[in-house]
Amino acid sequence: MTTTYAVLSEGLQKRYGEVHALRGLDLAVPEGTVCGVLGPNGAGKSTAVRVLTTLAAPDGGSARVAGHDVVRDPAGVRRRIAVTGQHVSVDGDLTGAENLRLFARLLRAPRARADELLERFGLAEAAGRPARTYSGGMRRRLDLAASLLVPPRVLFLDEPTTGLDPHSRNGIWDAVRGLASQGTTVLLTTQYLEEADQLADDIVLIDEGRAAHRGTPAELKAAIGNRAEVVVADPALLTAAAAVLDQLTGSAPVLDAERRTVGVVTTDATLTLPRLVRAVDAAGVGIVDASLRPPTLDEVFLRLTHRKELAA
Repeated sequence: MTTTYAVLSEGLQKRYGEVHALRGLDLAVPEGTVCGVLGPNGAGKSTAVRVLTTLAAPDGGSARVAGHDVVRDPAGVRRRIAVTGQHVSVDGDLTGAENLRLFARLLRAPRARADELLERFGLAEAAGRPARTYSGGMRRRLDLAASLLVPPRVLFLDEPTTGLDPHSRNGIWDAVRGLASQGTTVLLTTQYLEEADQLADDIVLIDEGRAAHRGTPAELKAAIGNRAEVVVADPALLTAAAAVLDQLTGSAPVLDAERRTVGVVTTDATLTLPRLVRAVDAAGVGIVDASLRPPTLDEVFLRLTHRKELAA
């Protein structure tokens, strides 16, 4: 079965003076999926979004979005995409209904579509209130609704839940899942690794302007192995516990004196929790807890981008 890609870039290049923001970025996002684009600050995520949404011209390479070339047919791209940026774009002095109806007029969308989206995003009861009286989560939902007045083939979401409380964040996540289930392709850039873990079918980890790693969340976690951790009874035993984990795995453990923990990430498939506990016990190290679990996406991110914050 042939895969149709909603976003496809090959060798994408972009410079800003001496800064080489994109150094040959390759992306392939199948239609109807959520792709999480992650990377450290300065990796090139925002530049990639600007190029793919025709806000910046590439210096090299090629990119097609919804079947249209971003350089040769930028108008064709714009007609088929929507962009929701980090900062809410609605007018605080207008009511929720007035905001959506104004956008509907500008986009030549039916007024009924605005009313439908107010209902769909749980804003119908507050539709007559000025948007400045909305909570952060409500304003973000209104902003997202405005992006959907003309149903896009591809939706670019840039940090969609920054600053939101967990309840509001869950509401946005539900909306994104709903869009993907209806066939919209979503390209999500986020600093919340849990968000990417929850929403993304695939993840592209950008580092130094290139797609350094890609795969499903499960595949990326499996690539770096499991995390073994013990909590010692006495902080004075941390060094002894670290020596045991080093001997077991061949990887350098990380010690946390405040939490009294020693942890290490290992690809050794033979390591089991009973074996870990027996080895620590045999060394005479008293522990109050031990665990062996898959790494979090945060740990994957830090390890694969070679950040010093996580050596284990």
